[in-house]
Amino acid sequence: MAKTKLTFQCQSCGYVSPKWLGKCPDCDSWNSFIEERVQPRGLRSGSVQDPIPLDKVEIGEGFRYSTGISELDRVLGGGIVPGSVILVGGDPGIGKSTLLLQAMHGLSNGQDRSVLYVSAEESLAQIKVRAKRLGIESSKIELLSETSLENVINIAKKIEPSAIVIDSIQTVYTDALPSAPGSVGQIRECSSGLMAFSKKTGVPSFLIGHVTKEGALAGPRVLEHIVDTVLYFEGDRGHTYRVLRSVKNRFGSTNEIGVFEMAEKGLEEVNNPSALFLSERHENISGSSVTASVEGTRPVLVEVQSLVSPTSFGMPRRTALGIDQNRVSLLIAVCEKIGGVPLGTMDVFVNVVGGLRIVEPSADLCVLMTILSSLKEKNIKDDMIVFGEVGLTGEVRSVANAEMRINEAKKIGFRRVLIPEGNRKNIKGITDIEIIGVRDIHEAIETVFNDRS
Repeated sequence: MAKTKLTFQCQSCGYVSPKWLGKCPDCDSWNSFIEERVQPRGLRSGSVQDPIPLDKVEIGEGFRYSTGISELDRVLGGGIVPGSVILVGGDPGIGKSTLLLQAMHGLSNGQDRSVLYVSAEESLAQIKVRAKRLGIESSKIELLSETSLENVINIAKKIEPSAIVIDSIQTVYTDALPSAPGSVGQIRECSSGLMAFSKKTGVPSFLIGHVTKEGALAGPRVLEHIVDTVLYFEGDRGHTYRVLRSVKNRFGSTNEIGVFEMAEKGLEEVNNPSALFLSERHENISGSSVTASVEGTRPVLVEVQSLVSPTSFGMPRRTALGIDQNRVSLLIAVCEKIGGVPLGTMDVFVNVVGGLRIVEPSADLCVLMTILSSLKEKNIKDDMIVFGEVGLTGEVRSVANAEMRINEAKKIGFRRVLIPEGNRKNIKGITDIEIIGVRDIHEAIETVFNDRS
């Protein structure tokens, strides 16, 4: 009879070692190894299927179906794909359970079958209280308080739901492993078991995942590799709006975002995020401007603020929120070397208002202009938006989807737009808004601060 194998696994990355180690050689985490007992298994065998020619594969109508929440459908790529496994992560209390409970309510209304909501953390009474607050009363939402994966799958086979929610995957365990719930082995086996069930039956599964102090999903990275889609629910609990971002999607774009507002009766969709992010913007102040960012197929206007002040220490501070700090340091260096603006004795703080994170370089020119605006104490015109990529030699480079950004600014009510000259040459047919093209940061500075018409 085969003996049980004893190994040690890193709880951060899943690295396996035959002995305990203080530091993981793969991810450099300290004290992350936990003992795992691996039961030997026989060779896996299954039914052999004949290959099917590509032109013979049929896709039925309604390949995707809606959750009833258009913002969630947008991030998923147009709706839920049957048999897919979707992982939703976010900070505690951000609204993950609320979002999925509302999604299951909308999904059950459009399906003949019920949905199965498995809570491994909360009692059924707690879920009922949340549903009552959200105004959800439905007989098609089946609630189950269970932590055993085998029991969950058996019940799912019995009731044949149209979707399954596991809240959360870190608290579910399988009897095939003796380790505690939340360990690397348990998370891997439970997610693999749910993936196999979803692919075989066509029932989509939603997994709610915990996050670490650094904001990453708890557990091994293999969890994100197993699932089809990974969604992050972002936002500050001190603000009412939330951003749902896709970081992995096998069935759609990974650049889409969904914007929600946390109201008294749950999450409400925000169909015009630009108006939301600019709703509390003050006019005629220095260090503030608006840029246009494209998230997937949607242009979003956001306010960028900068504060430049003399440093009180020997080393000036560089702080950036909502944008890559290394990118801000690069722009400060361009200001000093190419623009001739001394910032070596100044603290520079940059913030993207609203909690939205900009990952594309189109905000470079706006960030640079707001830094100079704060330093010079001269405000940028309130009716102007600024976007463009800035190179290390001070040139302003073209960005993608310029016309889409300009049309969004025009719809909100802006009358001027400062863009790269390369984009301006290719724009045709846009009227009622002044389009100003610049080749480098010198032209941009001259246009913004010296032309006061």
